[in-house]
Amino acid sequence: MRELSRKEKTEFNKLQKRLRRNVGNAIVDYNMIEDGDRVMVCLSGGKDSYGMLDVLMNLQQSAPVKFELVAVNLDQKQPGFPEEVLPAYLEQLGIPYYILEKDTYSIVREVVPEGKTTCGLCSRLRRGSLYGFAQDIGANKIALGHHRDDIVETLFLNMFFQGSLKAMPPKLLSDDGKNVVIRPLAYCKEKDLAAYADYKAFPIIPCNLCGSQENLQRQQVKQMLSDWERQYPGRTETIFGAIRNVAPSQLADRELFDFASLRAEVDSDLHLPGIRVVNL
Repeated sequence: MRELSRKEKTEFNKLQKRLRRNVGNAIVDYNMIEDGDRVMVCLSGGKDSYGMLDVLMNLQQSAPVKFELVAVNLDQKQPGFPEEVLPAYLEQLGIPYYILEKDTYSIVREVVPEGKTTCGLCSRLRRGSLYGFAQDIGANKIALGHHRDDIVETLFLNMFFQGSLKAMPPKLLSDDGKNVVIRPLAYCKEKDLAAYADYKAFPIIPCNLCGSQENLQRQQVKQMLSDWERQYPGRTETIFGAIRNVAPSQLADRELFDFASLRAEVDSDLHLPGIRVVNL
């Protein structure tokens, strides 16, 4: 952690408490971590996953339940990836960890045409590798570093480009029913995590595969939300609140609400005074 001035220490303490409170509340609200859990914390080398691991390690010391943390990084064999950074950092922390090596980079480059977005295929390959590895090491929970802004951005991405009303749930059962995915940062703002990473001087590893791509749909949505936030502060928080306050009867999904069976209740004994029926 870098040297802080007196004022910076005060601000850092407030920020750290806020992040820990937000993560703790999310864990409780969605029952993310239970007694005896073995949680696989997925580390990408980015600010969000570093922050997630840091906060979870702190909560582990004070939580009313006992749980294990295991850090896992997926080395996707991207050219120039600094393989020594994460092991050195994790050794310093003293946390159990694994580096899983899978050359998904070559697969993505071979399958995705030049100039096309690689994020979709890359994330699917990464997710599949991590899901399988969690079972190999006996982890019953998989912690991902998606924060509140990621969740809101995904909501708009699905609405604008997929025609579906869905985001990233704080807790998810995988399609095969074998893994429970949790997002402890669901209540955390991206700007808070960025500031925390700066204070803590995490050894950030940039993504050379997707991070350098321009005009990504997610970047466009992020810019849109950023513009809204500047014009109407608090809008992102309000949108996230909407995700937690869904009224199926006010939408149009026939699977979520039985519109076909809706009938008005009519009282057959009702007589309206002063009305006379005239036959013409």
